[in-house]
Amino acid sequence: MKRLLSFLLVLAAPLANTVWAAVPTLETVKPVLKEYCFGCHGDQKKKGGLSLEAYRDAKAVQADREMWKEVLRRVRTGEMPPASNPQLPADERDRFTAWIEELLFPVDCSNPDPGRVTIRRLNRVEYNNTIRDLVGVNFSPADDFPADDSGYGFDNIGDALSVSPLLLEKYLSAAEKILDSVAPETHRRIFTCIPREGTTNECSRTIIADFTRRAYRRPVTRQELDRLAALAESARKQGDGFVRSVKIALQAVLVSPHFLFRGEFQPDPDNPKARRPLDDFALAARLSYFLWSTMPDDRLFALAEKKRLRKDLATEVRRMLEDPRSRQFVQNFGGQWLQTRNLDLMLPDAQVFASFDSELRSAMRTETEMYFASLIAEDRSVLDLLAGDYTFVNERLARHYGMAGVQGPEFRKVSLKGTGRSGVLTHASVLTITSNPTRTSPVKRGKWVLENLLAQAPPPPPPTVPPLDETTQAAAGASLRQRMEQHRADPMCSSCHSVMDPIGFSLEHFDGIGAWREKDGTFPVDASGLLPSGEKFAGAEGLTRLILEKRRDQFVRCLAEKALIYALGRGLEYYDRCALDRITERVSRNHYRFSSLIMAVVESVPFQMRRGEGEGQP
Repeated sequence: MKRLLSFLLVLAAPLANTVWAAVPTLETVKPVLKEYCFGCHGDQKKKGGLSLEAYRDAKAVQADREMWKEVLRRVRTGEMPPASNPQLPADERDRFTAWIEELLFPVDCSNPDPGRVTIRRLNRVEYNNTIRDLVGVNFSPADDFPADDSGYGFDNIGDALSVSPLLLEKYLSAAEKILDSVAPETHRRIFTCIPREGTTNECSRTIIADFTRRAYRRPVTRQELDRLAALAESARKQGDGFVRSVKIALQAVLVSPHFLFRGEFQPDPDNPKARRPLDDFALAARLSYFLWSTMPDDRLFALAEKKRLRKDLATEVRRMLEDPRSRQFVQNFGGQWLQTRNLDLMLPDAQVFASFDSELRSAMRTETEMYFASLIAEDRSVLDLLAGDYTFVNERLARHYGMAGVQGPEFRKVSLKGTGRSGVLTHASVLTITSNPTRTSPVKRGKWVLENLLAQAPPPPPPTVPPLDETTQAAAGASLRQRMEQHRADPMCSSCHSVMDPIGFSLEHFDGIGAWREKDGTFPVDASGLLPSGEKFAGAEGLTRLILEKRRDQFVRCLAEKALIYALGRGLEYYDRCALDRITERVSRNHYRFSSLIMAVVESVPFQMRRGEGEGQP
C-alpha cells in the first residue's frame, strides 16, 4: 500500500473552502479512521503493509509527513475509501482533510509568509523584448543564447535560470552588437543630449543616467553613475569620440547584473529576514514582466517615481491587458501552461498522417493563441477555456476539422456547436502534442489533463513496467483500448492508468493530429470513461462537463497556481495556500472573469511582498 500511496490515482475533488474554527485533533478524527480506514489499514489487516492505527499521536503523523501527504491526496480525491466500501460523508471528509492539512502544514493566513524569489536573470524572450524597448533595436540577439532551462513548467523560474561561461560571452558580444546597430532614429532616442563646448561631461552623464535608469528599472545611485561616467571619460581621454565613449559606458550597463538580473528586495540591515512590500519600481518590473515579458514602460516608471502605482494598480492592469504587448502573456504563459510551445517539436508520421505539414502546424498554433487572446480581450470567463463554443480557423484548419464554408488564409471566429469540440481541450494543437508519432496516446492525454487542468500530475512510471505491445500482430488483433486494458492488469500499471486512461479515452474521437474520427483503424472508437471513484462520462463533452460541474474549483485553483508560479518566477510552497485560496475564491465571486484572475494574482501577498534572506539587489 505504501507504494500505491506514492501514486496519484484520481481526479481531485474540489478543495473545501470551509474555514474551521478549531482544527480537529487526532482523538476527534479517530472515529472516522476507525469506521472508514482501519478495516483495511488497521493493526489486524495492514493491507499493503500499512496500518494507520499505528499512528498514536500527532507527532507520529508529522514524523511520516510524505506518507500522510499521499493519504491526504487520496482521501481528498475520493479514491480512499475505495468505491466498493462505505464512503465518507462530505462534512466528515472535509474535517478529516482539514486535520491532515493543518497538522502537516500549519499556516497563519492572518500573517502570511510571502516567500522569497531567487534573484533571477532575464530569460531569452525577456532579454529580446527588453532590448527592443530599451534601445529600439528590432532584432533578437538572445536567439543565439543557450536555451533556457525550465522549472515547474515555465522558463522564467529563478532557480532554473543558471549562468554559464558561454552565456557570459554571449552577453558581451550582444552588448557590442546592440549598440553598434543603433540607427538614426534610435540614436536620437538614446543620445538625448548634444554636447556643446564645455558640456561634454555633463551631457555624457545625462545620457548615461537616463539609459541606466531604464535599463536597471529603478533609480540609479550616484556611485553607480559616477563609475559609468568615469568609464566614458576614460575612453574619451584615450581618443574615442563622444558617441563611442558613451557607447562603451552603455555596453557596461548591458552586461551589468543590474540589467541582466531582476532584483526585488533591499533587506533591512537590522532584520534581513523581514517581510515587506516591494518598492514601486520592483512592483512595476514584476508587473511588466508578468503581463508583457519586458521592462516597464514610461507610464509605469512615472507612477513608480510618484509612488502611485499601488493606488492605480487596477487601472494599470486593465491598460496592460488591452495593450498589444499582452500577446506576450498569451504566448509565454499560455504556450507553456498548455504546452503548445512543444508543437514545433512534434513529428507526426508522414505515412500515417499524410495531411500534416508546416502550414497546418502553424494554423494549429494560431488557433490556440487567438482563442486565449480573445478571452483576455473580451474578459470572458476562464471556464471558457474548457467550455467555449467557438474558435478561430482559416481554410486550412477548417478543412482539417471538417468545417465547410471557410476560405482563404485569414482566421475568423466560427461556432463549434454540433462539432463535438469545445475549448482548448479539443484544439488540434493540444491533441497533437499529447499523441505519439503514429497514434493517439490516451496516457499522454490523461496525464496532460491531470497536470495542466487539475494540478494533479501523476508520477513517472516505475522503471520495471514493460512497454505496451505495439507489434503489428497485436494492433491487428485488439483495439488500442483493449491492449491498454490488458497492460494495466498489472497492479504496478493499474495504480496510475486507472485514472489517466479513462480521461485519455474520452478524447479518442480525435486522431493523433486532432481530426475527428469514428474508428481507430478497423475498431469503432469507444470514448467512454469510468474513474475509480465510480464517475462515468463519455467523450470530450462528458469530460468537460465532469470538470466544470464537479471539479470547477479545482480547475480554477490549478489555473491560479500556474499563473502565480509564472508571475512570481518560483515554485509554490505550503504557505502559499492562503494566497491560492483567496485567488480562487475571488475569481469565483467575480463570475470567473479573466481580469479577476489577473487582479487577484497581482494583489496577492506573494506578488506584492517578499521575505528577505539577507540578500538584496545584485
